[in-house]
Amino acid sequence: MPKDYYAILGVQKGASADELKKAFRRLAHEHHPDKGGDPAKFKDVNEAYQVLGDPEKRKMYDQFGSAAFEQGGMGGGPGGFGGFGGGGFGFDFSQGFQGAGFEDLGDMLGEMFGFGGGGSGRGKQARGQSIEMDVELTFKEAAFGVEKEVKLYKPSTCNTCKGNGAEPGSSLGTCRVCHGQGRVQQAQRTMFGTIQVATTCGTCHGTGKIPEKPCHTCKGNGVERREETLRVRIPAGMESGQGLEVEGAGEAAPHGGRPGNLILRVRVKPDPYLTRDGHDIRSTVTVPFSLLALGGTVVVETLDGKETIGIGEATQPGTVMTLRGKGILYGRGGRGNHYLTITAEMPKKLSREQRELLQSLKEQGM
Repeated sequence: MPKDYYAILGVQKGASADELKKAFRRLAHEHHPDKGGDPAKFKDVNEAYQVLGDPEKRKMYDQFGSAAFEQGGMGGGPGGFGGFGGGGFGFDFSQGFQGAGFEDLGDMLGEMFGFGGGGSGRGKQARGQSIEMDVELTFKEAAFGVEKEVKLYKPSTCNTCKGNGAEPGSSLGTCRVCHGQGRVQQAQRTMFGTIQVATTCGTCHGTGKIPEKPCHTCKGNGVERREETLRVRIPAGMESGQGLEVEGAGEAAPHGGRPGNLILRVRVKPDPYLTRDGHDIRSTVTVPFSLLALGGTVVVETLDGKETIGIGEATQPGTVMTLRGKGILYGRGGRGNHYLTITAEMPKKLSREQRELLQSLKEQGM
């Protein structure tokens, strides 16, 4: 029976490689048998990702459907899928998915389920945690962009050893367990059977090196906890709820691993006069009805401060004036517009003289 691999992963047909990978990670977690999931669904998720994650196989699938990968298609030959056990996936797991177009799949499964991936090079080192925090902007800061100072108390690269874990003056030696490879081979029992997998060396943590004398500050892991102050440039046009990711500004990873990221969630304080509409600004100004009738000037709030705006004679209430180039900054110096709605201010109480004047105007048909 034909299978809809896109539906299995819960993505659209035009999904990017990153979207496919994220969907696979989530569903593999959910359906993995060792975590109480459904083996059949786990198999389908793996099958779908192995096809859609490979550009050539995805192209064939888009043209011919899943039949191209069943018996008589790719399913019966090398790289096909078949069932679990003796006829399991056509990958050599002892080679860590190399040469199958899925060099990252073994690493992904290793991260999630504990049997290390098989990518080339040294072992997979730990990555630092990402940090999420809110940053509050004024309305004008969000419109024009701003540089903000952010204070973080977090694991950071050790200042004493500069992150290599060795006491200053001592050196790094080759790990005797993995012989500098950063990976060790071990047998692992999985739902696919017992397989030989390459896992990150627990002695050197994937670096292939160990300090001859551990750093006295970080005890050899290359990380110390301290307060850091970062200056982050917030680009123009950010809106409440949007996130800004600063690469490598999160927690430092031990043993020279890749640091996490800093994710800033933007919160924009409302302005008492101005509201946002995409790259444009909208506001309302209330003026005496006599000014609408006779014309004149009025001072209004804009992103650039107070400005005096001329109002023509016989302007109707509800008229919208366009202040061009007074909106949100975007692109290379471009700006949206400011749309100003004019409303009439009606007096709550009239003097005798005002009443008589208005009565006279009324009699003249005004």
